[in-house]
Amino acid sequence: MHIDFVSWDDPEGAALRAGQRAEIAERYGTPDSEPGTPPSASDIAVFALVRAADGTAVACGGLRDLGPDAGGEVKRMYVPPAHRGSGAASLLLAALEDWARGQGWGRLRLETGDRQPDAVRFYRKSGYAPVEPFGAYADSPSSLCLGKDL
Repeated sequence: MHIDFVSWDDPEGAALRAGQRAEIAERYGTPDSEPGTPPSASDIAVFALVRAADGTAVACGGLRDLGPDAGGEVKRMYVPPAHRGSGAASLLLAALEDWARGQGWGRLRLETGDRQPDAVRFYRKSGYAPVEPFGAYADSPSSLCLGKDL
């Protein structure tokens, strides 16, 4: 597997993000459970795909710049069920963290939901710990916020 940094509008990235939104909608019973501003090409600093040996995109994720001294936010991290356990998520998160370090960011934060225990386990295993809810997530009872100093 390898990392491919692409534009937010990349068609394979868009397809993976659509899969992520469909899975989230099913888990939460609503088509829009995003408490904050959805990510877009205008606010995602970097977006990456993990590609399998045959070139197929098997994971995606990006980072939103939270501003000076705030670091970044992990957004739209997703691995389709058929590729979970392959190491794609760990490879992707490490690449995003390396990119953030290269920008001089000292911290990454993220929000996940209370109906995503698999995501919480993954992030905790990757060194992320609970942080105070931030931004739009501060008033969202189903939001779980995690962070990691880089």
